[in-house]
Order: sequence, then structure tokens, then C-alpha cells
Amino acid sequence: MENSQTIFIVEDDAFYGAMLEYHLSLNPEHSIQRFENGKSLMDNLYKKPMAITLDYSLPDMDGEVILKKIRQDYPEIPVIVISGQEDIATAVQLLKLGAYDYIVKDENTKERLWNVIIKVKENHKLRQEISVLREEVREKYEFSNVIKGNSPSIQRVFSLMEKASNSQINVSIYGETGTGKELVAKAIHHNSARSKKAFVAVNMAAIPRELVESELFGYEKGAFTVAQNRRIGKFEEATGGTLFLDEIGEMDPTMQAKILRVLQEQEVVRVGGNQVVKIDVRIIVATHRNLAEEVQKGNFREDLYYRLLGLNLQLPPLRDRGNDIVLLAKYFIEEFTKRNRLPKLQLSQEAAQKLMGYSFPGNIRELKAIVELSCVMALDGIITDEDITFNSIKPEGAFLLEEITLREYTRKIVSHFLKKYDGDVLLVAEKLDVGKSTIYNMIKNGEV
Repeated sequence: MENSQTIFIVEDDAFYGAMLEYHLSLNPEHSIQRFENGKSLMDNLYKKPMAITLDYSLPDMDGEVILKKIRQDYPEIPVIVISGQEDIATAVQLLKLGAYDYIVKDENTKERLWNVIIKVKENHKLRQEISVLREEVREKYEFSNVIKGNSPSIQRVFSLMEKASNSQINVSIYGETGTGKELVAKAIHHNSARSKKAFVAVNMAAIPRELVESELFGYEKGAFTVAQNRRIGKFEEATGGTLFLDEIGEMDPTMQAKILRVLQEQEVVRVGGNQVVKIDVRIIVATHRNLAEEVQKGNFREDLYYRLLGLNLQLPPLRDRGNDIVLLAKYFIEEFTKRNRLPKLQLSQEAAQKLMGYSFPGNIRELKAIVELSCVMALDGIITDEDITFNSIKPEGAFLLEEITLREYTRKIVSHFLKKYDGDVLLVAEKLDVGKSTIYNMIKNGEV
């Protein structure tokens, strides 16, 4: 941990060092430690002072050598070189090596040093604030904070997210609308080696077709009528970080070919220009479509599909997550009441059962909306089943409208009733008029 107000003075001239110490000590918040040679400084660097003033000419070590060593081991510590040499070439060289500033010993040294220390303190405070923000972001995007749940399907998602975060592999996220695809993408980025660089999200379905190329690749001044200035695209913006392409299945074939070339060459050319710009981008894509089927239909390029596939992460729909529904509901209740300074609310057993028996075509997003409304409607600190209102634009049992196999219909129906009746296989078998062994086999094979 850095000592926020500690300043090291390295000066072999005892009188001059004492003068600098006295001057900086005029601020009672400063804690000053003085050293007369390079070795004693090196032995104390582990204390990580806020700043170091370094005499360029020391009896045992060259100032440039010391500076290089500090920059190598403790690059975050500002080093202010103070020298009796008015040599421009030396000053430039030291600044290139990473010196924070170069001050010549003259009648203005004290004033200049004071002003430099003020700037150092401002930057130090900013670094601390950034560090706090990064910690907050890290906590925010911990996997368990991004997706709430204990179901086996979600635990598998956590496992894959960790694998994705520990590698540079591209990631493809599949899931219905409202399952949290962008949140998962952000969590992978913020837990990866690229977390200090940008996370750039682009919704391919929200960009007009004629603007997609300029949005992704940027454009040069004069490329088209309204292009008054150069603008970098999303690929350049995300260099060093992560580019999240949401609803990738909506991209037209022409853009698919251009995206493929960019990924293969790791370079872009802005619209209206000819300069090649190198990029270093990790790609995460998301879609609610089955891209393999889209390839078979001729709607999506096979070569681009394999380029993007990477680690395949399937987000389960909420209706397949069992008791996670209640867990999420309670989380949203707590979050809503805190945010709106409302009294604590309890979810009644009847309300929980009502939620468990619903298919949630809008997934987590729909659950959150339902829960927030129930918080407003609730009386006497309890959310009852009467406070739960379903306003889905999709009819109950909407999965019957999907073009899927009979086996998949069966799986969905059995899964729905198992959740409705708390996993009671005998009761579900009776309700559906099917053999209990059939249901047990589906459970054993991971189909429900």
C-alpha cells in the first residue's frame, strides 16, 4: 500500500537536502524521509512513497541507473529529478526514461518543486479514486453478482464464464431475449486480462444497414456528406479490450464478408480512407438465433460462423431454472425496496408458487418488471399471489408456436410440469398420463 503523504528526498548535499526537507515539511501532512545515497534509497523503496526527489549526481550510483530501477520495480512512483546540470539533452533523456519532471537547482527550485508535488498529489488522489472504482467494478461483475442462481444449468454457465475469462478465446453466447447475454459478456471482459481496456458493445439489430460499416470501421473526413471529421469505429475503440457484437445473427451477408476479413487480418480500413489500422480485439458475440441452423439455411456464412464460435455459452431460459425464479424474485424485491426506500417486503408462499408456475417468455427482464410492480401493489409488508400480475405479450404456452421437434415439445412440457409440482415425478406422470420411467430417463439424460 502506498504511503499517501510520504516523500523521499535523495540528496548527497546535507545542507541542500535539509533545505528541501524543511520546505516540503511546511505542509504538516507531508512525512519526509531523506537519503544521501542510492543504496539507502533502494533499501527503502518497499515503503512505496507518494513521490521521490532524486539528485542526479550521487556518490555511489548514477541518477539514470536509479531511475531505471525505480521505473522497473515501482513504475507507479513519480520520480522528480533535481540536478545542478542545465543540460537539455540529459533532461530529455531522463524524461523519456519516465521521470515525472526535471528541475534545475537554482533560486526557483523550491517553488517549482512545491508546484510539482501539488500535481503529484492530485494525480495520486486520482489514482486512488480509479483504484476504488476498479474494485467496485470488479465486485459488480463477479459472476455470482451478474447472474443470481443455484441451478445446475447456471452453475455450468459460471464454469464456462471462468474458462472464458482465463483465456483469449472468442466467445459466442446463445440465449433467449432477456436472459442476460450482455451482462455475461461484460462479466467475462471485466474478469479477463483485458479488463483495463474498453468493453465496447454494439447491437447489430439496432444499426441501420447503411450505417453498419461506418459504425464498426469508422470513417475519414469527407467520406460522405455529413462526415465533417474523422471518426474511429468500434473495432478501433475496442483495441486492447473486448468488442461485444450483440444480435450477430441479424448481420447481412455483405457485412459478414467484411467482418470475416477484419477478423482474419486483424486490421481495418476506415470508410473513405486507405490507411490500414492494426487492431487487437477480443470478440464476444451473442444471438437468440441458432446460428448453425442459419448457416444451413444460407443466411449466415459458414466460415464466419466457425471464426466466431469459440467457446459456446448457452444461457438457459428462466423457465428451465427451477427455484432460481424465487431466488431472483427475492433479490429483485430487496433491490427495488432499497432503491426506492420502501419498507422490507416478504414474498408469500402462494406468490412464489404462482411465479414458479409461469413460463416467463421475457425471461429475467420480465421477472424483474413483474416483481417491481408487485412491490408497488403489496400491502402490509407481504407480496401475495394477487399482487403478481402477468402482462406478457406472448401467450402462456407460447413455445407451442415454435418450430421444434416432437421430442423437444415433450421435453418442454415435462420440464414445465416438474417445476410446477416441485419435481414430484409421480404427480407429473399422473397429470401427463405418461410412465414415470419415461420422466426418470429424461431427468437422468439431462433433458429436463
